[in-house]
This record gives sequence, C-alpha cells and structure tokens, in this order.
Amino acid sequence: MERVYIGLGSNLAGPAEQLRAALAALQTLPRTHLVTVSSFYDSEPLGPADQPRYVNAVAALDSALEPPELLDALQTIEREQGRVRKAERWGPRTLDLDILLFGNRQLHGERLTVPHYHLHARPFVLYPLAEIAPGLRLPDGRSLDELLAACPLQGLHRRAAPEPGGQSTN
Repeated sequence: MERVYIGLGSNLAGPAEQLRAALAALQTLPRTHLVTVSSFYDSEPLGPADQPRYVNAVAALDSALEPPELLDALQTIEREQGRVRKAERWGPRTLDLDILLFGNRQLHGERLTVPHYHLHARPFVLYPLAEIAPGLRLPDGRSLDELLAACPLQGLHRRAAPEPGGQSTN
C-alpha cells in the first residue's frame, strides 16, 4: 500500500455534491482505502474567467493499485459523474480528479506525471494538502511548507470540513 493524494475539483452540476459523490466512489475502489479528506475550498477558476468558481479538496488514499490502474479508475469516476473531456484546457467541468502524489514516486509518462506538474503553483491543491498532511515532503525533497510560503491564497476560501464517510456540511 502506498499513500496517494488526489485533488478533487468541480464547478458544474452542484460542485460540492460532485465532490461528495466522488469521495463515495473513491471508497469503493479495489485494494484502496480512503484515509482522510480535507475541508472543501472555494477557488477562482484557472483559464477562462467566465466560468463558475470551483469547489476543491484533497483526499488521502492508501492504495495497492499501480498508477495506471488508479488513473483509469479515477477517469471512470469522472465519466460516471458526467465529465466530458474537451479540447478547451482549464474549462468548466463536473469533476476533475488528479493524482497529486503517489508515495515517493516520480513518474513522467504520456498519460501521467507525478508529482502533479503544477502542484507547486496551485493554492487550491497546496492548502487542502497541508491541512491533511502537515510536514509533508515531496519526492524531490522540497517541503510542503516551502511551497506554501511561495503560493498566496489567491481568492481561496475554506468551507467546513467533510463529515465522516466523506460527507460535508456544505
């Protein structure tokens, strides 16, 4: 089993409900255990500004799946929740599930880059990650605290913490 951190985001079709449904789906993955979930955070969208704000969170999993297996499972969850991949980068979406960290692995494949390639510059990932993994060090040795110091909140607002079982009070 390896500790894996998953970024969750949505800005369409009831974003908080999308995240709750995704957390429920994560709990059903084979050879995987949902360990904890950060609070939900509201954030400004990347890319086109004419889209709704996002709701984001980070989940910690312990998984025996290999990275491509987990990626396939996450993309299945996205599709089941109405995600349609379009050519527009950073456009609105019902659900986005990103593998942020996979143990201490560093992967640079065609389908998957771990640590996530923009992890260091995304407050909607770093702040929820710090909430559930204080003192974390990335595979390259950088500390999460170093990354946070260089990444301002940029309109990020924390909501209430999810209830046990992946439920949130929002």
